[in-house]
Amino acid sequence: MKALFTLVFIVLSSSSFATEQAEQLFNQLKPSLYQIKLIDKASGEKSSIGSGFQISEDGIIATNYHVISSYALHSKKYRIEYLNSEGDTGLLTLQSVDVINDLALVKRKIDTTSSDEISFFQLSKTAPHKGEQLFSLGNPHDLGMIVVPGTYNGLKKESFNERIHFTGSINSGMSGGPVVNKQAEVVGINVATSGNSIGFLVPHDKLQNLYQDFLLTPPESIELQMTAQLTANQNKLMTEILNSPWQAKTLGKHGVIPIIDVPFIRCWGDSNADKADALILTAVANCSLDENTYLSSRFFTGAMEIEFRYMQAKDIGANKFYHLYQQQIAHAGAGNRAGKDNVTQYQCHHDLVMPDNQMINNKSILCTRAYKKFPDLFDVLYLSASIDKNKQALVSHFTVAGIDQKNALAFTRKFMEAVSWN
Repeated sequence: MKALFTLVFIVLSSSSFATEQAEQLFNQLKPSLYQIKLIDKASGEKSSIGSGFQISEDGIIATNYHVISSYALHSKKYRIEYLNSEGDTGLLTLQSVDVINDLALVKRKIDTTSSDEISFFQLSKTAPHKGEQLFSLGNPHDLGMIVVPGTYNGLKKESFNERIHFTGSINSGMSGGPVVNKQAEVVGINVATSGNSIGFLVPHDKLQNLYQDFLLTPPESIELQMTAQLTANQNKLMTEILNSPWQAKTLGKHGVIPIIDVPFIRCWGDSNADKADALILTAVANCSLDENTYLSSRFFTGAMEIEFRYMQAKDIGANKFYHLYQQQIAHAGAGNRAGKDNVTQYQCHHDLVMPDNQMINNKSILCTRAYKKFPDLFDVLYLSASIDKNKQALVSHFTVAGIDQKNALAFTRKFMEAVSWN
């Protein structure tokens, strides 16, 4: 018996013409749309669901990496299945991934004895223009395939790895579904939502590159492929960060901190200057890389977090100030909360740091932990606290996830040299 598969057609538009056009597109494309299911072998129940779309005559289907991530990391525990518009199900094999751009290629078996024409999506040869109407397809909340009109709003400006800003309602389960133009050509892949009809897409050229690379050189193993991609991406990121201007900025009365002048690292500030009863006047600057790379539901990498905290005592003794100061240091921690299956325990090195001509002496701690599945990549945690300014202090802290030793040392050295006192 064929599994039940309800096709639901939903269009969120005030225009009857847009509704009619979306319906025509949907009916044209639905034979090449799939629900992608990850099945836990032991229980026989689905572990995750998403969407996918066929892009070749021989059964290659595109989806998001995060839809099949558990299989990529634990292939013995799961299997991948599809459900098509006719209610047919079948097994899928994982062919290739792009973990940085959250893409994956899976393949279904094609019946070579059938005379039926094989339908598949065409990738656009050009990028859409700003304001162009697009149509997102997918399977939200396991309700059935839908189509949602939306608008192309260009690339997200603050993103290191390119994402399209799409004004349209992308919901859970639509991940991995195609976004097409009026000619039914794929221009993006559903990947994330920020709610309020703000969605993000992977540009279609990333999928084109993954598919072409797969045709030329299929990966030797998915794990080795992921390792190479993570290594290359952190090299690209750190090269841009280290070669960009680091602007000196005053924090509080005397602290001097670096602000990295790149669009994808954003900073915020706060203080308690408005609180007359505060025992310690505090000014804080936080900076972060506003994205990360999804490896599994409990393991993200590629993130960067930086915090500076300037403190100055008012009417308390040196011992009380030191106690409160130590509390601030103790609360600093790693931003990447990976589990023991993913990373080793932190190994830490304590030291006194006295940079030349920086007028500040710091007690510092540098901690690293290694990735178990991806050799030569580490999470790095650095914390330093000034020790020679009486009732004033500057605490500096950063975490970087998924970095190699060479880049970690170069970033730490530049960071230490950029923190000063005036």
